Amino acid sequence: MRRLPSFAAVTAVVALMLGVIGFVVSAMSSPVSAETSTTIINEGGPDGFVAVVKVSGLLDPVMVDFIRTSIEEANDEGAVALILQTDSNGVVVEESVFASLLNEMLASSIPIDVWVGPSGSDLTGQSAQLIGAANQVGMAPGSRLGNAGQPVIDGLDTKRLSPIADKTVSAQEAADLGITTVEAPTIGDFLVNLPGVATREVTAENGETRREPITQVRFGQLSLVSNLMHTVASPAVAYLLITVGLALLLFELFTAGVGVAGVVGAGAFILAGYGMWVLPTNWWAFVLLAVSMFAFAVDVQTGVPRVWTGIGIVLFVVFSFTVFDGMSLSWITLLVAILGIVLTFLAGMPSMVRTRFSTPTIGREWMIGEMGRAVTGINPDGVVQIREALWRASTNRSTPIEELDRVRVVSIDGLVLEVEPEVGAAKDYRDRSPRSDAKGDKGSAEVTDPESGSVQDPD
Repeated sequence: MRRLPSFAAVTAVVALMLGVIGFVVSAMSSPVSAETSTTIINEGGPDGFVAVVKVSGLLDPVMVDFIRTSIEEANDEGAVALILQTDSNGVVVEESVFASLLNEMLASSIPIDVWVGPSGSDLTGQSAQLIGAANQVGMAPGSRLGNAGQPVIDGLDTKRLSPIADKTVSAQEAADLGITTVEAPTIGDFLVNLPGVATREVTAENGETRREPITQVRFGQLSLVSNLMHTVASPAVAYLLITVGLALLLFELFTAGVGVAGVVGAGAFILAGYGMWVLPTNWWAFVLLAVSMFAFAVDVQTGVPRVWTGIGIVLFVVFSFTVFDGMSLSWITLLVAILGIVLTFLAGMPSMVRTRFSTPTIGREWMIGEMGRAVTGINPDGVVQIREALWRASTNRSTPIEELDRVRVVSIDGLVLEVEPEVGAAKDYRDRSPRSDAKGDKGSAEVTDPESGSVQDPD
């Protein structure tokens, strides 16, 4: 664990180097060499700039704060415009917080524009109301917009929002309805068509012309830490994190000391806690999850899956389908988590815990009478295998057990199983009665070999 900070530092340095290399390569990839002529066709402020910020995922507290900060900085620094490049499917902050953001967009001294893209992006749910406070709106082909619901504040552009209150539309349908104001297959096409942005017409060697912005463009996105918190606040990530975190913590509960599993599990659980706090959830679903993990723990300590494992699986499945209020998980996410839990608690975890000899002895009465096999010779101590798990074992000195012989569990002493051979188990001297000693039957007399200590039949 002491190497983790070094690993994180190396990762950060590598990421920084890749970023610098990417910046240099992009800077060296300028198409100027292919140009034959340029003509300025739309003059704008020579000292201005256009800010472009990426808004993706749910509008959670991190993303809302990022948009607000971007609006304030763009106004303070005199930007020509602020473009929100959006791909969002809902809002998870309180309605008053979202209403405050929309009011800030309407009150901005610079135009705030919204572009839905690239292709395949969506702006759906309540987050679609961002276009009601936007100056210009554009959509990439293959993107969708809609299901905006009723406006949360007055002053939004109802002509744009009314057609998409309870349905989604494509880019072409949005253009036909007059929702979009700019034809914008790419962010570049959207940018050069904005009022106040200085552009130039570039003629390439092949004779094709295109427009490029002269006005400086600044791209912004979430910081590393903010992006991490924004990511864990997505339903799929929060759900998987809490599943993995609790499974690892439960495993660590039955092992000696604190290991990597415990640290990773605690970290995943903490991050999942933040995500679940941000997202709309049903509190009673977490009660089901807690009972589910308790049920798994009952069978893990016995070392074999039983009815409690089945109860745990059923409760976990119910939790998976009901944890989020008004939001659903993809079937791939559900399949990965549920299948992982089933395999973990039916096969993986019981086997590992039993192998490490760290399962508590409470509730192991089921093992008495179980048949197994000696992995090593037992005279009087050794190792046996019971239901594919290895256990330390001991036997009566008068009946040593050979390797691979079948054995029967007769009792449990702490972490050690008391076993006897399947055939020819020895009688403890304490069980001998005067009646049995007085039989004097020659045919039943027993002779003890002084060298091996084993009981032999004189016949």
